[in-house]
Amino acid sequence: MTEDPSVVKTAELSCPVCDEVVYPGEDFCEACGHRLDEVAPAPPAAPVVREAGGCTGCGAQAIDGDGYCERCGLRQPADRDHIEIELPGPGGVLAAGASDRGRRYSRNEDSFAIAAHSGGVAVVVCDGVGSSPDPDEASLAAAHTGVTELVTLLEAGADPAAATRDAALRAAEAVAALAPSPDAAPSCTYVSAVTGPSTVTVGWVGDSRAYWLSAVPEAEVDTAEVDTGEFDVEEADTAEQNTADQGTAEVTALGASRQLTDDDSWAAIMVARGALTEAEAEAHPNAHVITAWLGADADEVRPNVRTFSVPGPGAVLVCSDGLWNYLPRAEQLAAAAGDAAADPLGTVRGLVRHALEAGGRDNITVTVIPVAARGNGA
Repeated sequence: MTEDPSVVKTAELSCPVCDEVVYPGEDFCEACGHRLDEVAPAPPAAPVVREAGGCTGCGAQAIDGDGYCERCGLRQPADRDHIEIELPGPGGVLAAGASDRGRRYSRNEDSFAIAAHSGGVAVVVCDGVGSSPDPDEASLAAAHTGVTELVTLLEAGADPAAATRDAALRAAEAVAALAPSPDAAPSCTYVSAVTGPSTVTVGWVGDSRAYWLSAVPEAEVDTAEVDTGEFDVEEADTAEQNTADQGTAEVTALGASRQLTDDDSWAAIMVARGALTEAEAEAHPNAHVITAWLGADADEVRPNVRTFSVPGPGAVLVCSDGLWNYLPRAEQLAAAAGDAAADPLGTVRGLVRHALEAGGRDNITVTVIPVAARGNGA
């Protein structure tokens, strides 16, 4: 049975580097990313809920649910306002991620989770749907459940495509379980990426995205074998249903930097049907209306899954729309990221900073997984 993410566990340990509270079963400190060698390896623990302290301004023990002091009105710093995680490995940094509240909203409703598996790295990014209740809880439950299930299934020998689909469905169950009724359903988007020795598998529901950032400019790949990324609603629907039925996915080759996912959104459908140009759709008030999400009020969840072979070095970037609103094209992200594989943490910090300087009108989350050339590991 999936553990209830609302359950609060008693703290027993603290991080030896930053002294933040950690919990039995955690491999890394969520505050600073330090590896907790003294803690036995286990799937990520349930989301941590900390008891509110006094107001940092007046000291009153009266902090409301939105993080404001009921006496003086001062907004209190939140644990999720800015998060950075670096996942170290024997050969260097395996992955890094950062999430920031941005400049407009009072809380960060994005979440992400990163974990290593024996063949590579698994990442999940979720963006809470702001119009739903408790979207921050939805994204946290989905991210932690998704990455836990991914690693568990992969270590048990599951095919990456099947593991990706099943993990997304378990994440959907975890989010649906948060709702007291379908009319009060927390909800979020979901996107995952799993790297292997020579492949990348992505899965998504909603409009959070995954990109391939090639380290080889103008990569030369036989175009007959490359997925061009062109999206057709009916063809994609059929292909993804076949993936669900068979548990495996067709593997296509990656070349130059490109987007790996297609948004489940009103804008994407209008463009695919030829009703609007991409520019017209992006300018429309309904552009960011999503057509699929995780939540008790969602229709049947059907995760999109794709697997790609990686012929050359590069990095997989997974993000929420707080980043891609400002850098929607893969070539723009590649230019802004620079050598993402060489400095994953520096890359995610720089991209978060870019979004903040561009306006920061939404929560911002970005993760990077370096991918080595074929035959050199993931």
